[in-house]
Amino acid sequence: MDSGHVRTIAVNSMKSENDMDPTEFHVAVVGAGSWGTALANLLAVKGYRVDWWVFEAEIKDQILESRENEVFLPGVELSSNLNPSNDLAAVVSGKDLVLVVVPSHVMRETTLKMAAHLDRETIVVSASKGIENRTYLTMTGVLQQTLPQIAAHHLAVISGPSFAREVARQLPTVVTAACRDIEAAALVQQVIATPYFRVYTSDDVVGVELGGSLKNVIAIAAGMIDGLGLGLNTRAALITRGMTEIRRLGVKMGANPRTFTGLAGFGDLILTCTGDLSRNHTVGKKIGQGQKIKDILAEMRMVAEGVKTAKSVYNLSRKVGVDMPIAHETYRILYEDLPPKEAVYRLMTRDLKPELDEI
Repeated sequence: MDSGHVRTIAVNSMKSENDMDPTEFHVAVVGAGSWGTALANLLAVKGYRVDWWVFEAEIKDQILESRENEVFLPGVELSSNLNPSNDLAAVVSGKDLVLVVVPSHVMRETTLKMAAHLDRETIVVSASKGIENRTYLTMTGVLQQTLPQIAAHHLAVISGPSFAREVARQLPTVVTAACRDIEAAALVQQVIATPYFRVYTSDDVVGVELGGSLKNVIAIAAGMIDGLGLGLNTRAALITRGMTEIRRLGVKMGANPRTFTGLAGFGDLILTCTGDLSRNHTVGKKIGQGQKIKDILAEMRMVAEGVKTAKSVYNLSRKVGVDMPIAHETYRILYEDLPPKEAVYRLMTRDLKPELDEI
């Protein structure tokens, strides 16, 4: 791929998305869970020839046979423009843009295997939401370590209120694409946007990633509230105060506080805390109804990112000195077997204080 190719397209990306010729732009999607499948199919339906890395050989074979991901996104017909493969190196080689959609806990392992096969000018976009347990890095932070040849201004992220099944049904959805280089963000915007999938841009990578990651922890807590039958007042209060905690940590980590009023902030938080398709809300609801977390996770094929992120948030917030009582109580329920009702009592009887923070 010509070294100036991506930059030229990025400049041209300020045009209408209808001006881009999908046959001249080479894309890959890494990951075939529900979200990876929905995004890969979105690009394929738009006209891109999408090389698509699928981890499981049996799922790749099944997709080729039936043009459907029967395990992770059943009932959705997949475009013939999708080329599923188990060969990660072949999938990512020679691409203008690679969209990575794997669970956060395998982001490091997967992208280390990609590193030797990526062109330096490739735009790498994370659509994964999480914070690594050991390093407390967001996904683009992990990518900076695993893909050192890719400049920071070529690392982007997409996030926002977007259930995979609704995107696959082409229901109107709106998200944010963030990159330090606003031209690269505009390129991602142009590549991914469709008449039913609207994309805004941002240069606040930290804020967009933290909003998308931390909301999963609050969504588990919201599910517990629903599982306990504590009503809509309680859930509304938890969502609101949960966003206060997200904003506190975000600002401490250098994010723009305005990001948390947008799609990757309140938008994604509201959806994940209230939607029946939310895996994190479902996990929390089952805990509120009396099930044990180990039994819930044993029954799940797909990942509820908030469970692992809760540990990262607990440790990170303590390390940097940010008060996050809801997140901390959620951690204790998940990892220390604190009864949910006791956690609610502890939160409700904390010292009384003003509502608004100084930040």
